Amino acid sequence: MKGNASKVDAIILGSGTSHGVPMIGCDCPVCTSVDPRDKRTRPSCFVQVGETNILIDTSPELRLQCVANEINRLDAVLYTHHHADHVVGLDDLRRYNWLMKQPVRCMGTERTLDRIRQMFLYAFEPAKDSPHSRPNLALQTINEAPFEVNGCRIVPIPLMHGPLPVLGFRFGKFAYCTDCSFISDESLALLDGLDVLVLDALRRTPHPTHFNLEQAIAMAQKIGASKTYFTHIAHEMKHEETNAELPANMELAYDGMRIHA
Repeated sequence: MKGNASKVDAIILGSGTSHGVPMIGCDCPVCTSVDPRDKRTRPSCFVQVGETNILIDTSPELRLQCVANEINRLDAVLYTHHHADHVVGLDDLRRYNWLMKQPVRCMGTERTLDRIRQMFLYAFEPAKDSPHSRPNLALQTINEAPFEVNGCRIVPIPLMHGPLPVLGFRFGKFAYCTDCSFISDESLALLDGLDVLVLDALRRTPHPTHFNLEQAIAMAQKIGASKTYFTHIAHEMKHEETNAELPANMELAYDGMRIHA
């Protein structure tokens, strides 16, 4: 078995695409829906394994997501890649510096961390005149090798997001694979035997850097997890109507969804 045998509790903090749902200036049926599951903030996920708390990505709505789900402590932040919808909430990590009285451990590939340093230059420069105006972060480079956070074993899953290499992450029998359009045979082997898979499914129509719904269903069937939840969802898919069309072991995720694996 790949990963860690401990039970995993996860929360889908944000299930939306880069524009969020509702989008600015859109009056489509999904953007004007009264179903709270059709309100989608930008993508992020919280994972708890035993006493270890891990955040995947820092979305633009990170503060709101963490307040809504009472996330008061973090042991590490894992980054899938450097796109804005996955990183620009980084400044909200300042609050965890106050709560935990220590730097926040942030982990990603060398490329991802280099881009984060460029995007948030102020966070990595001396600030003697205003020491509390920036997050205190401890960056740690990871690659495709498994690693541990407080004894929790994490398996990176190499994915392709169009031409961009990104990472998914596996924790025991739970895996989170957002923002992808291709999964190699080598990475599929790392996803064998899952109880729960969270997988990218942007919309119904094709997209050059994301699985559409048809492709995501086919990939979920190939991976064969007991349960698959689709995330990074645009405004083309209404929650209840889309779920009615999906195979019995597949559903759209929604903000605040709690998952046990």
